[in-house]
Amino acid sequence: MATIVASLSFQALAGVELMGDFKQGALIRAQVEPGTKVFLNDTAITVNAKGQFAFGFAREAELEQVLKLVYPDGLTELKPLKIAKREYKIQQVNGISKKIMKPDPKAQTRAAKDSKQVRAARERFTASDAFSQTFIWPLTGRISGVYGSQRVYNGKPGTPHYGVDVAAKTGTVVVAPADGVISLSVPDMFYSGGTMIIDHGYGVSSSFLHLSKLYVKEGQVVKQGEKVAEVGATGRVTGPHLDWRINWYQMKLDPTTIVPSMASVLKNN
Repeated sequence: MATIVASLSFQALAGVELMGDFKQGALIRAQVEPGTKVFLNDTAITVNAKGQFAFGFAREAELEQVLKLVYPDGLTELKPLKIAKREYKIQQVNGISKKIMKPDPKAQTRAAKDSKQVRAARERFTASDAFSQTFIWPLTGRISGVYGSQRVYNGKPGTPHYGVDVAAKTGTVVVAPADGVISLSVPDMFYSGGTMIIDHGYGVSSSFLHLSKLYVKEGQVVKQGEKVAEVGATGRVTGPHLDWRINWYQMKLDPTTIVPSMASVLKNN
C-alpha cells in the first residue's frame, strides 16, 4: 500500500497485502497487482488503478471468510481469512420512561429523514485514494465510549454503539482524520445533533456526531489535519464529546482499528 501504519497489523499473502486488525468491526486496506479483480465472499469489491481497495468485517461478522483474487492473466486464487471474535460491553439499564424509549411521532419522522440523509451520504462512491492514508485521531483525549458496546433498556436491547467517544469540552476543535470530501454537513439532527460525514473514497467514510459548530459545507474538499468542526453536546447526549464513526458503505466499523492507540498518541504528545 502507499502508506502503512506501523502500530497496526500487516499481513502479506501471496498476491495480496492486507493492513488492519483481523477481528470483528475492523476496516481492512489492501494492495494487489493492478488489474486484479477482488471478491469478498463472492461480492465484488471495487479496486483502484493502483490495485488498492478496502473492505470491512461487521460487528458480528462470520469468523471465516474468503477473499477471491482474479489476476489479469485469468488465474484465480482463494484466500481464506480468519477473523477474531470480540466481546462487547453490555450494560443493563432499567426504569427508563416510555417517552425516552419511544419518541413522539413528529420526532420519529424527523429521525427517519435524518437517517435517510446519512445513509445516502455513506452509500456514495468517489474515486479518491484517501482511504489508503495513515489515519490520525480527529482529536485526542479520554475515551468515554467504545465501539460495539450496547445497553439493554428495560430488558430490551438497544442499538449497539458504533463509534468511539472522545470526551472533550464544547468548542474543542475537531480535525479531518484523512483527506476527503464533505458528503454531509447538518447542524441539528434529532439523535446525533451537529453531524458531519467525510467521504475518503472507495466506500470509506468518517462520521462526526454531536458537534456544536461545523466549519465546512457539503461538497468542500478537506485535507488531513484541517479544522472541520467543534465538539458539542447536541442531539441526544448527556455531555459534550465527539462520537467518531468509520463506515465502509453501510457497514459500521471501529475507528480504533485504523489508528494507533489513544494511549500511545497521548504519550508521544
